[in-house]
Amino acid sequence: MRPRDKILGNLEAIYRESFDRAKEATDDRRMADLENSYMRDQLMLEILLDIRDLFAVAPAAPAKGTSALEKLESLRRLARGKL
Repeated sequence: MRPRDKILGNLEAIYRESFDRAKEATDDRRMADLENSYMRDQLMLEILLDIRDLFAVAPAAPAKGTSALEKLESLRRLARGKL
């Protein structure tokens, strides 16, 4: 998995290159559009990265055999010598 900083850095590099070209051409409208697009895309990307981080930490479903009832049943069988 690529680090958050590298992903956001790549996004900035893409926009920076286009912004610099617009600046050289003195295209103020294009510069404003790029700036707004960059902020929108950065926000959306950060949200997606947050979601990615949440799924990386917490499993979608508990692993089999880890519920409290299953553990209790295993202890009960162990106590009766049936394990």
